[in-house]
Amino acid sequence: MFERSLVGLDRTRKGALIRMNGVGVCPGDDGVLALDRRWPDHAVALGWFRTHPVAVVFEPENTEEWPGARGWFSQLDGAQTELLSTALQVASWQRDHRFCGRCGHEMRRKPFEFAMVCPSCRFVSFPRISPCIITLITRGDALLLARSPRFSVGRFSTLAGFIEPGETVEAAVRREVMEEVGVRVGEVEYFGSQSWPFPHSLMMGFYGEALSEEITIDGVEIEAADWFYPDQLPGLPPSFSIARALIDNFIEGR
Repeated sequence: MFERSLVGLDRTRKGALIRMNGVGVCPGDDGVLALDRRWPDHAVALGWFRTHPVAVVFEPENTEEWPGARGWFSQLDGAQTELLSTALQVASWQRDHRFCGRCGHEMRRKPFEFAMVCPSCRFVSFPRISPCIITLITRGDALLLARSPRFSVGRFSTLAGFIEPGETVEAAVRREVMEEVGVRVGEVEYFGSQSWPFPHSLMMGFYGEALSEEITIDGVEIEAADWFYPDQLPGLPPSFSIARALIDNFIEGR
């Protein structure tokens, strides 16, 4: 179990440590965790994991070829996946917010909280979280799946996008689907959420009912899209993703 509490953590004592560089995450004694380690001065405390105080340390100069962060998600259990998601987002935030965005002074870490404070103008910066929608659009038994130019060969997935300022999540579902594949969406139903720390997204999953059938791809974010039936599905997203959970849950529910 992972507990996000910084109270009682002491840098002078040993604990668990997650090491990462700009490319990958170091294998540890238990998944990504190196146990019984003394924390270096630049380590960032994360909380408690199975009674161990745990921190993350970012080593940008490290040239070791550690496994990529995405690869770990298919190997770790739910609790360690949550821990790694937190470590990735906190390390990214700490690296990218060293200076105040308001006045330019160097920021300082606020004790016992995920916050950076500017000693000059007192601006407080918290870890960035970007809300996104990810949606499986259906029409009867058919699933609307699409592929991005970034996907591996043969892989299709559900549609996703960032929520814009002032927009509701339901409006974001309808807008993203219309923009990317030209399909009108009616009823929208919430499914669940997943932290997606690449680098700082929170994916909120939905089902959407298609009100139109014709597909018109945007040709930029989407290079192909089609309606698929459960007995003729293309290559699908990895099992640990919320996109795959949306697909599997729909098929099982039939």
